[in-house]
Amino acid sequence: MPVARDFRLSPFDYRTVGNSGKLIGRQTYWKLYCIENIFRVIIHTVLSVQIPPDWWIIAVDKEIQKKAKHFQDNYLKKSWHGKPGKHGIYYIDLVDLNEIIRANANLFIPVIPDLDKWMLGIEELRLPRNVVAHMNFPSETDAKRIDVFYDDCVTLINLVQAKIRPLQIP
Repeated sequence: MPVARDFRLSPFDYRTVGNSGKLIGRQTYWKLYCIENIFRVIIHTVLSVQIPPDWWIIAVDKEIQKKAKHFQDNYLKKSWHGKPGKHGIYYIDLVDLNEIIRANANLFIPVIPDLDKWMLGIEELRLPRNVVAHMNFPSETDAKRIDVFYDDCVTLINLVQAKIRPLQIP
Protein backbone atom coordinates (compact mmCIF):
# COMPACT_ATOMS: atom_id res chain seq x y z
CA MET A 1 0.00 0.00 0.00
CA PRO A 2 1.43 3.43 -0.90
CA VAL A 3 2.49 5.76 1.90
CA ALA A 4 -0.08 8.46 2.57
CA ARG A 5 1.19 12.01 2.25
CA ASP A 6 0.07 15.47 1.26
CA PHE A 7 -1.03 15.02 -2.36
CA ARG A 8 0.10 18.56 -3.22
CA LEU A 9 3.74 17.51 -2.86
CA SER A 10 3.65 15.01 -5.75
CA PRO A 11 2.57 14.90 -9.37
CA PHE A 12 -1.23 14.64 -9.48
CA ASP A 13 -2.77 11.21 -9.00
CA TYR A 14 -6.35 10.95 -7.74
CA ARG A 15 -5.37 7.95 -5.59
CA THR A 16 -2.87 10.11 -3.73
CA VAL A 17 -5.66 12.62 -3.04
CA GLY A 18 -7.74 9.81 -1.55
CA ASN A 19 -4.83 8.53 0.50
CA SER A 20 -4.20 12.06 1.79
CA GLY A 21 -7.85 12.30 2.88
CA LYS A 22 -7.70 8.94 4.64
CA LEU A 23 -4.56 10.03 6.48
CA ILE A 24 -6.17 13.28 7.67
CA GLY A 25 -9.29 11.37 8.73
CA ARG A 26 -7.28 8.78 10.68
CA GLN A 27 -4.92 11.24 12.33
CA THR A 28 -6.74 14.52 12.76
CA TYR A 29 -10.38 14.89 11.69
CA TRP A 30 -11.79 12.52 14.28
CA LYS A 31 -10.08 14.47 17.07
CA LEU A 32 -11.61 17.74 15.87
CA TYR A 33 -15.01 16.04 15.68
CA CYS A 34 -14.58 14.82 19.24
CA ILE A 35 -13.35 18.19 20.57
CA GLU A 36 -16.22 20.15 19.06
CA ASN A 37 -18.82 17.70 20.30
CA ILE A 38 -17.27 17.49 23.77
CA PHE A 39 -17.78 21.24 24.04
CA ARG A 40 -21.36 20.91 22.83
CA VAL A 41 -22.06 18.34 25.54
CA ILE A 42 -20.28 20.39 28.23
CA ILE A 43 -22.15 23.56 27.30
CA HIS A 44 -25.48 21.77 27.16
CA THR A 45 -24.87 19.94 30.44
CA VAL A 46 -23.68 22.95 32.43
CA LEU A 47 -26.40 25.26 31.17
CA SER A 48 -29.20 22.68 31.36
CA VAL A 49 -28.48 22.14 35.04
CA GLN A 50 -28.39 25.86 35.82
CA ILE A 51 -30.97 27.31 33.39
CA PRO A 52 -33.84 24.88 32.95
CA PRO A 53 -35.99 24.22 31.02
CA ASP A 54 -34.54 25.85 27.89
CA TRP A 55 -31.14 27.44 28.39
CA TRP A 56 -30.78 28.06 24.64
CA ILE A 57 -33.37 30.85 24.62
CA ILE A 58 -31.99 32.54 27.75
CA ALA A 59 -28.21 32.04 27.52
CA VAL A 60 -27.47 32.33 23.80
CA ASP A 61 -27.06 35.60 21.93
CA LYS A 62 -29.96 36.30 19.56
CA GLU A 63 -27.60 36.51 16.57
CA ILE A 64 -26.24 33.03 17.28
CA GLN A 65 -29.80 31.74 17.69
CA LYS A 66 -30.70 33.36 14.37
CA LYS A 67 -27.68 31.78 12.65
CA ALA A 68 -28.59 28.34 14.01
CA LYS A 69 -32.22 28.77 12.93
CA HIS A 70 -31.09 29.78 9.44
CA PHE A 71 -29.02 26.61 9.09
CA GLN A 72 -31.80 24.45 10.55
CA ASP A 73 -34.27 25.93 8.07
CA ASN A 74 -31.88 25.22 5.19
CA TYR A 75 -31.75 21.56 6.22
CA LEU A 76 -35.54 21.41 6.49
CA LYS A 77 -35.86 22.73 2.92
CA LYS A 78 -33.70 19.85 1.73
CA SER A 79 -35.31 17.03 3.64
CA TRP A 80 -33.36 14.36 1.74
CA HIS A 81 -30.15 15.42 3.53
CA GLY A 82 -29.19 14.20 6.98
CA LYS A 83 -29.53 16.67 9.81
CA PRO A 84 -26.74 17.70 12.20
CA GLY A 85 -29.04 17.26 15.19
CA LYS A 86 -32.25 18.46 16.77
CA HIS A 87 -30.77 21.10 19.07
CA GLY A 88 -29.59 24.49 17.81
CA ILE A 89 -26.14 23.87 19.27
CA TYR A 90 -25.43 21.47 16.38
CA TYR A 91 -25.91 24.25 13.84
CA ILE A 92 -23.26 26.67 15.10
CA ASP A 93 -19.50 26.98 14.78
CA LEU A 94 -16.65 26.67 17.23
CA VAL A 95 -16.45 30.46 17.55
CA ASP A 96 -20.13 30.49 18.58
CA LEU A 97 -19.57 27.77 21.17
CA ASN A 98 -16.78 29.86 22.63
CA GLU A 99 -19.04 32.91 22.70
CA ILE A 100 -21.72 30.98 24.62
CA ILE A 101 -19.10 29.98 27.18
CA ARG A 102 -17.77 33.55 27.42
CA ALA A 103 -21.24 35.07 27.82
CA ASN A 104 -22.10 32.60 30.57
CA ALA A 105 -18.67 32.35 32.21
CA ASN A 106 -20.16 32.83 35.68
CA LEU A 107 -22.06 29.55 35.23
CA PHE A 108 -19.06 27.63 33.88
CA ILE A 109 -16.40 28.75 36.39
CA PRO A 110 -17.76 26.59 39.27
CA VAL A 111 -17.39 23.57 36.99
CA ILE A 112 -14.29 24.64 35.01
CA PRO A 113 -12.17 26.90 37.27
CA ASP A 114 -9.50 27.60 34.59
CA LEU A 115 -12.13 28.66 32.07
CA ASP A 116 -9.97 31.34 30.43
CA LYS A 117 -7.41 28.69 29.50
CA TRP A 118 -10.10 26.63 27.78
CA MET A 119 -11.55 29.58 25.92
CA LEU A 120 -8.05 30.48 24.69
CA GLY A 121 -7.51 26.86 23.66
CA ILE A 122 -10.70 26.89 21.60
CA GLU A 123 -9.66 30.16 19.98
CA GLU A 124 -6.21 28.78 19.14
CA LEU A 125 -7.81 25.68 17.64
CA ARG A 126 -10.03 27.62 15.23
CA LEU A 127 -7.52 28.10 12.42
CA PRO A 128 -6.07 24.56 12.44
CA ARG A 129 -9.65 23.25 12.61
CA ASN A 130 -10.62 25.36 9.61
CA VAL A 131 -7.63 24.09 7.63
CA VAL A 132 -8.81 20.50 8.13
CA ALA A 133 -12.52 21.33 7.76
CA HIS A 134 -11.76 22.91 4.39
CA MET A 135 -10.03 19.70 3.29
CA ASN A 136 -6.41 20.79 3.60
CA PHE A 137 -3.36 19.44 5.39
CA PRO A 138 -2.56 20.98 8.77
CA SER A 139 1.06 21.92 9.39
CA GLU A 140 3.02 19.69 11.73
CA THR A 141 2.68 22.35 14.45
CA ASP A 142 -1.09 22.58 13.94
CA ALA A 143 -1.46 18.79 13.98
CA LYS A 144 0.41 18.68 17.30
CA ARG A 145 -1.77 21.52 18.64
CA ILE A 146 -4.87 19.49 17.75
CA ASP A 147 -3.40 16.37 19.39
CA VAL A 148 -2.57 18.17 22.64
CA PHE A 149 -5.92 19.96 22.82
CA TYR A 150 -7.73 16.68 22.18
CA ASP A 151 -5.85 15.05 25.09
CA ASP A 152 -6.68 18.06 27.27
CA CYS A 153 -10.37 17.79 26.31
CA VAL A 154 -10.48 14.17 27.46
CA THR A 155 -9.23 15.41 30.84
CA LEU A 156 -11.80 18.21 30.80
CA ILE A 157 -14.75 15.96 30.09
CA ASN A 158 -13.69 13.74 33.00
CA LEU A 159 -13.49 16.81 35.26
CA VAL A 160 -16.97 17.97 34.23
CA GLN A 161 -18.38 14.48 34.58
CA ALA A 162 -16.98 14.26 38.13
CA LYS A 163 -18.95 17.42 39.04
CA ILE A 164 -22.16 16.93 37.04
CA ARG A 165 -23.72 13.56 36.42
CA PRO A 166 -25.06 12.50 34.08
CA LEU A 167 -23.70 14.43 31.14
CA GLN A 168 -26.54 15.54 28.90
CA ILE A 169 -26.36 15.12 25.16
CA PRO A 170 -28.24 17.90 23.34
